[in-house]
Amino acid sequence: MEHALSPATLAELRRPRPYPAVSVLTPTHRRERSSAQDAVRLRNVLADAKKQLESDPAVTRDRRTDVEEQLDRALAEIDLAHAEDGLVIFAAPGEHQVWSLGRTVPERVVLSDTFLTRNLVSAQAAERPFWVASLSPDRVTLWDGGADRVTEHHGDGFPMAREPRNFDPERQERIGDTPSAFRDEDTRHFLREADGAIGAMLRDDPRPLYITGEQAALSLLDEAGSATRSAGAVHMPHGGLAHGTPEAVWQAVRPYLDEATRESAAAVARELESARGRKKFAAGVDELWQNAREGRVRLLAVEENYRVTVRDDVGDHLIPAETGDMDAREDIVDEIVEQCLETGADVRFVPDGALDGMDGIAGVLRY
Repeated sequence: MEHALSPATLAELRRPRPYPAVSVLTPTHRRERSSAQDAVRLRNVLADAKKQLESDPAVTRDRRTDVEEQLDRALAEIDLAHAEDGLVIFAAPGEHQVWSLGRTVPERVVLSDTFLTRNLVSAQAAERPFWVASLSPDRVTLWDGGADRVTEHHGDGFPMAREPRNFDPERQERIGDTPSAFRDEDTRHFLREADGAIGAMLRDDPRPLYITGEQAALSLLDEAGSATRSAGAVHMPHGGLAHGTPEAVWQAVRPYLDEATRESAAAVARELESARGRKKFAAGVDELWQNAREGRVRLLAVEENYRVTVRDDVGDHLIPAETGDMDAREDIVDEIVEQCLETGADVRFVPDGALDGMDGIAGVLRY
């Protein structure tokens, strides 16, 4: 199952497909004991997708058979014991993808000529993705970080490894192996290559960057390269993680992430308060939805677990609705998030309760 949504991946998902491009969404549970309930729900929503394919006169027999096979293959890949909060399946002639999300989604089936991506976009923004690069004299590991985990990134040259050269055990014993390991030119060249590879990743998928390693490694990286330095990487003097486990890396980086979250929430609160005084403030889904469609939102703040179901069939305003109501829009918050990102807004997810009195969602307007 996929987790990381890079700009290139999103662009690929959004390209038009031969009709029908099927998007299947269903909420899931992180606790393993709920996987039986999730399995029933998943089978039911996939059965609904196949029923819609069969009843759609625009879907030819060959394409229906193809897409149904893709849905079956997607189902076979899903391990609900490792589910998060939402599941998205994309299927079209000749292809399928399964996405596990750390943010809940409404249960729905959509047939179109493009995949429904707004829930992926919102979940990715809520996760506040980041990179962690872990350094050692013979290995550089890149970790893909999200809201509550890191996973090792394989590909794009990572993990990088080399055979240690000029090994002198007597010299290591005299000097101490950790500092001396970062004094030779081979290591400098290795870390310069790592700096370039990390810089390429940041150009393709910009995120906050944390770098772990012995202090000697961190200093040498700054001397040898420039990409990580210009990216404003946060240095974490913590050795051993280039050969470490995801849990060890997560525990090391977590205090830094918590501090960044506190600082971000405080900065958002200040910006919202300033916007009130300048009459460039909006709050609530109704106001934000209208302003988002007009491209007026510069900064959007959303509480992490804020969800609301609405209808838009009464005039120009959204009205509250019950989940499951016909024509209800259960993912209106995700729609607002995606629309704001599309128009270049800065989207911040803040802890629950941080937008007290603002109906869980607020924004700073451009004009």
